Amino acid sequence: MSAAAPVVLIACDKFKGTLTAAEACGAVAEGIWGIWPEAQCVLRPMADGGEGTSLVICEALQGEWHEAEVAGPRGEKVRAGFAMLPGTGTAVIEMSEASGLKLVPVAQRNPWRCNTAGTGQLMRRAMELGARRLVVAIGGSATNDGGSGMAWALGYGFYNEAGEAVVPCPANLREIVRIVAPQDLGLPVVTAACDVTNPLLGPDGATAVYGPQKGVTLERMPLYEAGLAHLAGLVARDLGVDWRLEPGAGAAGGLGFGLMSFCQAHTRPGFDLVAEVTGLEEAVRAADLVITGEGCLDAQTMHGKGPARVAEMARRHGKPVAGVGGMVDPEAAAALRTRFHGLIGACTPETLAFGLANPARAVREAVVREASLLLSMMI
Repeated sequence: MSAAAPVVLIACDKFKGTLTAAEACGAVAEGIWGIWPEAQCVLRPMADGGEGTSLVICEALQGEWHEAEVAGPRGEKVRAGFAMLPGTGTAVIEMSEASGLKLVPVAQRNPWRCNTAGTGQLMRRAMELGARRLVVAIGGSATNDGGSGMAWALGYGFYNEAGEAVVPCPANLREIVRIVAPQDLGLPVVTAACDVTNPLLGPDGATAVYGPQKGVTLERMPLYEAGLAHLAGLVARDLGVDWRLEPGAGAAGGLGFGLMSFCQAHTRPGFDLVAEVTGLEEAVRAADLVITGEGCLDAQTMHGKGPARVAEMARRHGKPVAGVGGMVDPEAAAALRTRFHGLIGACTPETLAFGLANPARAVREAVVREASLLLSMMI
């Protein structure tokens, strides 16, 4: 390594609610240039299958960004985007664009009548544009419908005891008595980009683990669970497949289960997919220093989230790696230091309000402030 001209790989995830992955990487780079003006900063914005994945991949591969008007999680019309990648026939669709929690105000979060129809509509639009492969990033959902709304939008029929067609959502899943597959679905190969391993049902399932953040109250959890169990039983009987126990089936309110069941999808860790298309490992090998991060570095970071995976890759190649967070949870700092050679927090509780109002500046100044730490990591 040349001490005068370090090669610094910056591979940050989004700082949720404040900076996109690309903006976070840019803020870190500005800080590095404030320390080493001659540094070569290599930016690789990252995502792990959740919010921001499609845009990260689109920008990395110079794809085309398309938008369509689709149904939001509550049935309202929303503009949702997806990426078409050049020369591959691949569309990258992010379910949070159409069916995400970000589309529902906190005070109105209640997935009882929400569904994933808009995600299915995005998939159909990509197919109309000639997509031969669909990559569906499943994270950040507002829904808990087992992917039934998505299936309905793709042409599956859901019927009640009176033979009437219904648009499925948690409120009516138990009323459905028959599922009919479309005669010619015409789906291309579907990959679900997913970084969680939850099954559909049970204490580790979609409702129990992720329901509360979507507005599912404790007393109503059994109703949601019963609806998903009923859906899984119908799928097994009418479609002849049963993925309820498969790791990832519980992702995104059961959309993982829906993609496996209705679209014959296979799952792949979202981080692995993004790392592959952005050439992350090659960039790690060429770097003198690796910097990664997200909005909050805490105990959850350790459980397979993007920054931890970047750190794991850096260590595998013998590269020093620093973690930058809007905040660093002091209770998790000791554990985090088993993954990262250095930790940088942009904010303290006392400076959090300033950091939220000026996130890029807070990150940039934190990097400059910790210049001695970063330099010591490369000696």
